[in-house]
Amino acid sequence: MSVSFKTYKRIGDLRKFSTKTFRATVLIYADSYLEDVVNSINSVKMNSKDDVAIYLIISGTPELNQIASIVDARTYVIQISEGVGWGEAVNSMLKLSNSPHVIVMDPSTILMGDAITPVLDKLSENEFSAVGWRGGLVNVEDQWRSVDDRGVGEVDVLFSYFLGLNREHAIEAGAFNIRAVYYRNADIEFGLKLRQARGRLWQLELPLSQGRHHGYYDTDPEYREEQSKKNYDRILQRFRGKTEILSPRR
Repeated sequence: MSVSFKTYKRIGDLRKFSTKTFRATVLIYADSYLEDVVNSINSVKMNSKDDVAIYLIISGTPELNQIASIVDARTYVIQISEGVGWGEAVNSMLKLSNSPHVIVMDPSTILMGDAITPVLDKLSENEFSAVGWRGGLVNVEDQWRSVDDRGVGEVDVLFSYFLGLNREHAIEAGAFNIRAVYYRNADIEFGLKLRQARGRLWQLELPLSQGRHHGYYDTDPEYREEQSKKNYDRILQRFRGKTEILSPRR
């Protein structure tokens, strides 16, 4: 069965997904468990209008036939056959998006309703650079080693389960760290970069659910902990003690 999307060896070979412009673009990275990816993307299509595009980067060479069915006029898929890390892939989608707002979304996240409109409405107020579903305040008493979820309101960091961004602000802040080959804690690092660049972040309750998070539970534990630690060590080295960049405590 032939598939109707492009394959590149390296992420640096990618120049564009589409010339079309959209109100917003959902960005998804995957390297396995493509059935979850299909379900996640289909939930976006069921709960959004055609002015919301979907970009998917697939890292490596998993079986791709099940992906062909999701490609359409607003869903664009790119395979990087030699592999690409999470941070570099998301940055490429962010920079190549033809939308003022993007939503970084994990394949384990499922839309149970229209979660996109509330995020875009909040971003359109131009008070916040990032609006997301889960996040919180850095626990300074814990030496910046944990994040406390305080619910709806202004926060220091947002997680990449469902993370809406002002595209221009995200790029100006330096986007995600390309050294983050694994997702975990890379979103925390980015949130603090955004705060340091005077960006503000807002957490919302949204009609979303999360299935099994394969990126965490089904990743080799040694690799997961090694890469997570590398990501968090960068956070501690760069930001710990800089309380002036944090949002108001609540």
